[in-house]
Amino acid sequence: MTFTATAPYLSVRDGAAAIEFYKAAFAAEELERYEFEGKMGHASLRINGHLLMLADEFPEMEDQIGNVAPPTLGNRTTFTINLTVDDADAWFDRAVKAGCVVIREVTDEFFGRHGKLRDPFGHVWSVVQLNEDREN
Repeated sequence: MTFTATAPYLSVRDGAAAIEFYKAAFAAEELERYEFEGKMGHASLRINGHLLMLADEFPEMEDQIGNVAPPTLGNRTTFTINLTVDDADAWFDRAVKAGCVVIREVTDEFFGRHGKLRDPFGHVWSVVQLNEDREN
């Protein structure tokens, strides 16, 4: 497996359901999955050619690994996953049909088309289609 310089690593509740959701919403390809103490200890997915990793939250092990999911934080997250695609409207619509909540509809921006979503696990996604002159 090839790792990029950075890759999002999500904490979720019910990692198996999250993987199935990301397959439906973002055409994710599951690369690996490891169970740990009855939970998703680690999984790697490929979405639109890029790596996304996830694991179930382990709040009881906060002093060791410290990962908690957005619902544990009052459905807050400190970041947005930026997903650059070839057709923002199609990717956005598929994600909404799979269960994402619309934060901001896809609109024209100076850089291209952009919409914002929250997935059922509390993570925020920006779906972006760059103008042809900004793709490089």
